[in-house]
Amino acid sequence: MAAAFTKKDYYDRHFIPKAFLEMYFAFHPEKAKGTALLVFGLKKLYKAFNSGGIKGDTLIDIGSGPTIYQFLSACESFREIIASDYTDGNREEMQRWLRKEPGAFDWSPVVKYLCEMEGDREKWIEKEEKVRKAIKRVLKCDVTQPNPLAPLSLPPADCVLCTRCLEAACTDLPTYHSALKNMSSLIKPGGHLVFFAVLESTFYMVGQHRFSNLYVDQKCVEEAVKEAGFDIEWLEGTKFNYPATVFDAKGACVLVARKR
Repeated sequence: MAAAFTKKDYYDRHFIPKAFLEMYFAFHPEKAKGTALLVFGLKKLYKAFNSGGIKGDTLIDIGSGPTIYQFLSACESFREIIASDYTDGNREEMQRWLRKEPGAFDWSPVVKYLCEMEGDREKWIEKEEKVRKAIKRVLKCDVTQPNPLAPLSLPPADCVLCTRCLEAACTDLPTYHSALKNMSSLIKPGGHLVFFAVLESTFYMVGQHRFSNLYVDQKCVEEAVKEAGFDIEWLEGTKFNYPATVFDAKGACVLVARKR
């Protein structure tokens, strides 16, 4: 019998941000398999935000988790970034890095890799400061609600970013479709969605705790994005394999879509 889908309160009690970061974001380029998903995300987000078409005043990141890698390219295109996550622990872990607190996760290897991609590995300190300056707020969010940032009501943004969030937040395909429509409500007409999805996964581990993922393939993702009122401008996917006892995903995709 299949395990029940992870409930929201389980995240509050058992999701340990530092363990998640150490498992999936401790960057070792020589250990290609362990960082394949991170490297894919960095490269495709770099492409998305350096194409010239996605820029503006405000970007809202839905389901940021405790991570900042997704902002390394976005901070060059937007004056203001609003980060958000469901769990208090994830938001606090991000704040530790923003405040440069002792014991905060060391993102410098990831930042250096991205800066090397941009052509100057040595500007990594400057890049970190640019990200810190760009992130103006770290808010509570729940993507399953019609307004994911309720009770706040923010002006529509130029872009919404969502990386590796919906598969963990949505218990079934109707909820997944609704979540994309909920995110669309945060975007100006003609604005952009930048979406990073994990494909063909049912679970991932953080420490000794198992967390559910909704199984979606690339076709499911495309259909949900289009149904939410977007035209897909480009989409790129990849295949990979983590150790099956840790994370059973078979692939991922990143897409850029424009709100009709």
